Amino acid sequence: MTKVLLSLHVLAALLAVGPVAVAASMFPPTLRRALAGPAGGGDTAGTTLRTLHRICRVYAVIGVAVPLFGLATAGSLGVLGDGWLITSIVLTAAAAALLALLILPAQDRALAADPGPVAPGRLAMLTGVFNLLWATVTVLMIIRPGSTTGA
Repeated sequence: MTKVLLSLHVLAALLAVGPVAVAASMFPPTLRRALAGPAGGGDTAGTTLRTLHRICRVYAVIGVAVPLFGLATAGSLGVLGDGWLITSIVLTAAAAALLALLILPAQDRALAADPGPVAPGRLAMLTGVFNLLWATVTVLMIIRPGSTTGA
């Protein structure tokens, strides 16, 4: 059962977190082009922004499966109290909070009829931190400090 749970956890991470990371990373440069006016892409950029935001929203919801399968896998492996896993859980929660509380609302504001001040640079920085958190979690999952597997 552990192998099935681990497979589901990895597949969920690849298929849910990957699209959010890519779409969120593409949003700021597309926003810059849209803000540059018609020469910068105008209506095409607006359509692309809406599509990227939809990808981020939908796959963020699907991404809830990643920690659920991860916790189930950790429980079956008996590693729920290990420091690397607790650190991964905290970093995952931080990434989720960053996405839900800062990135998605900023994308919403950028798509609003009167967007107000949405700084593409700040959004790019937030997205970079989001991706860095996920990269760190991935590395922790691979190296698992204190692992008895030797891998």
